[in-house]
Amino acid sequence: MKSELEAQFKLLIRALKLPEPEEEYMFHPDRKWRFDFAYPDQKIAIEIEGGVWTQGRHTRGSGFVKDCEKYNAAAMLGWRILKYHTNSIGDAAGDIQKILEMV
Repeated sequence: MKSELEAQFKLLIRALKLPEPEEEYMFHPDRKWRFDFAYPDQKIAIEIEGGVWTQGRHTRGSGFVKDCEKYNAAAMLGWRILKYHTNSIGDAAGDIQKILEMV
């Protein structure tokens, strides 16, 4: 189920008429890890981190440690990972536009 932040991100992508990223993209050959959004051909991943100010999963100890493991494994496979939270979601589409122009 898509979060409000993820829905916002999709609207921003559409407003800039950017290519639609794949959702819930499983990137790892052995693990069931998924990116919230991804452009697999360019190996660009977008993670929308909710609950930053409310002690959500991404800011509690075990969730943070698991995220580190996931992001490091993705980097080892050549992925570029962009992470956004409640206060930065407005920057996401512009950042994606810039990075897609570079590849």
